[in-house]
Amino acid sequence: MNHIDKPDAFDAEQIRRKVSEVRTIAQGAQPEEQDGGKTVELNPLAQQIALQFRADSYSPNMITGLLRLLEFSVLFTIGYAITTFYVAPARELVLFYVGVVAGGAALGVLLLHLVDAYQIPSLRAAWRMMPRILGAWVVAFAAMALALFFFKTAETTSRVWFLLWFVLGAVYLVGERQLIAYSIRRWARNGTMERRAVIAGGGEPAKELIRALERQPENDIRICGIFDDRDERRSPSVVAGYPKLGTIAELVEFARLARIDMLIISLPLSAEARILTLLKKLWVLPVDIRLAAHANGLRFRPRSYSQVGAVHMLDIFDKPIADWDSVAKRIFDIAFSVIALLLLWPVMIGAALAVKFTSKGPIIFKQKRHGFNNEVIEVYKFRSMYTNMSDPTAKAAVTKGDPRVTPVGRFIRKTSIDELPQLFNVLKGELSLVGPRPHAIQAQSHDRKYVDVVEGYFARHRVKPGVTGWAQINGWRGEIDHDDKIRYRTEFDLYYIENWSLLFDLKILFLTPIRLLNTENAY
Repeated sequence: MNHIDKPDAFDAEQIRRKVSEVRTIAQGAQPEEQDGGKTVELNPLAQQIALQFRADSYSPNMITGLLRLLEFSVLFTIGYAITTFYVAPARELVLFYVGVVAGGAALGVLLLHLVDAYQIPSLRAAWRMMPRILGAWVVAFAAMALALFFFKTAETTSRVWFLLWFVLGAVYLVGERQLIAYSIRRWARNGTMERRAVIAGGGEPAKELIRALERQPENDIRICGIFDDRDERRSPSVVAGYPKLGTIAELVEFARLARIDMLIISLPLSAEARILTLLKKLWVLPVDIRLAAHANGLRFRPRSYSQVGAVHMLDIFDKPIADWDSVAKRIFDIAFSVIALLLLWPVMIGAALAVKFTSKGPIIFKQKRHGFNNEVIEVYKFRSMYTNMSDPTAKAAVTKGDPRVTPVGRFIRKTSIDELPQLFNVLKGELSLVGPRPHAIQAQSHDRKYVDVVEGYFARHRVKPGVTGWAQINGWRGEIDHDDKIRYRTEFDLYYIENWSLLFDLKILFLTPIRLLNTENAY
């Protein structure tokens, strides 16, 4: 990349090009040593702090999304209740009133959104925002009144119903917003609602960043610690009251142990070589990665940055499948897993009986594999090998004609019936229906672990692994007897992560049975 000589202004397009260039180079870089499967031991302080942040928190996006849903539901319920108990409309008018109530509640929520009433600072300052909130509710009713007038339906509409709904809705919004303001302040204090961040890079830039964040009156960032490779002379052990918890290698391990939302690099934009070195190590983590830009003297345009209060940050990487996307994907997983179990239970019972009565040993084989964020999970399969010859570590991959595989095991492996118990892993939340396939912890290609073969291998674990995946339906399943096979699998997995959508999941799910008819590489 070209050196930047401390510019004083960047437009949005320049910022996007620079960030895209850094991202591309980081993703294509050779993995650093700590990504090679070697465990980095955290110091006692870092371990203690990481364990404090093991529990999940609720992001502001989730809270505000739930609030929109709550307010629509309650405003609709108020209008519907008045319609039912006061108006009691004739049967032919019921749908009309329900439509007006639903439209009015939706319009009210939309207008509240347009006046920024769902921003966290606005939710904290309930009384300050009350003129905007009530103004939005007034405009919503004025728009409904105009619509009723122009569609010549005002004569059939109860004026008392209309006024009563307006008054009770306004009273609800005033009382509810006071309760929400109190709750948000409480959630911020007890850690229920916060964005947990770690800072990469110490010294004076980190100190300036922390001070800038602390000056924000409505800051929802919880700084969990600082990590830096530099020694005490250039990066003190305590910066602005926050301890330096270790090196960048330890940061990777810390982020895999704690539930971290954001990683902030506190370096000037001109330090490109240092930033790139950090990103080579950090981009595999399932967190938002931001570059603090508060001290660069840059003038920004919209969409080239994100903000914490008035603190500008450049968006380098976003956490994949986050917030409401993760909720939608979880609902998708549960719904289709239940459907699959209802349809396939005879097949599963038949497979279980066949395994039980044709060879000694348990019906279900459990194997430790890498899950989301490199966590170790136990994946279920129908046992396909002789018990005394099984290989829980998967160091020796199954090959064509492998004597360890039973006759029944050969059939259920070719047809992928052996994978069906993983539907229970999905219901437990350890797997997704669609995602990168989870590999055994000790899985190897030519005596080398996959992470030593593939650049950025652990980036596959930025999302929950799946029962089926984009790589599998494109033919990359079965034995890995060549380094290119794991490289191609990883390439397809990363493509899936970058391009995820529910429609993409649906496409993969419905193509899976068709592609399983090709059993060439399955044995």
